[in-house]
Amino acid sequence: MAFDFKKEYKEFYMPKNKPEIVTVPKANYIAIRGKGDPNEVCGAYQQAISVLYAVAYTLKMSYKTDHKIEGFFEYVVPPLEGFWWQDGIDGIDYTDKASFNWISVIRLPEFITQKDFEWAVETATKKKKLDCSSAELMTIDEGLCVQIMHLGSFDDEPATIALIDEYLEKNGYVNDITKTRLHHEIYLSDARRVVPEKWKTVIRHPIKKII
Repeated sequence: MAFDFKKEYKEFYMPKNKPEIVTVPKANYIAIRGKGDPNEVCGAYQQAISVLYAVAYTLKMSYKTDHKIEGFFEYVVPPLEGFWWQDGIDGIDYTDKASFNWISVIRLPEFITQKDFEWAVETATKKKKLDCSSAELMTIDEGLCVQIMHLGSFDDEPATIALIDEYLEKNGYVNDITKTRLHHEIYLSDARRVVPEKWKTVIRHPIKKII
């Protein structure tokens, strides 16, 4: 049976609908950086998602090609994730999506090397006739965080984030969102097939203990 990150690491992918503190280990990702409204049809974000999945599935199916990856085992492609911020704004202004900066990512198994990654980018570009050169191999070490499962539209996230902030205040923590530690979302629902009211999104914030 193929290795499934969501099932093997439930503490990071399936939190409850109330805040909980976790220490997230370092992991490797396919990543693309960009800016702009994620809902723009054929916009930069939508194009980035196409590239992410093209590279992700090229790596997943590599065992059927001549490119052999040392230590490879079959796995399920993990869910899409995103890191978000806006310049000069404390928190997030959901009414101004055009000003979003984002890093969209898909987690990779540890056995994927830089050489394997470069092979996948080149192969996906040729086979999919899609320029995948914007993809990069990124290592992210999130560390101490608080997370919660958000149910519903992205525009309704402020109410869920308020629950996080209330929890932190009561338990002696504060948000530690910086230029390198960002608002993080993990998308567990296919927005093309599920109505917004039932979307499941992990919201994760970096935090620190109040001294």
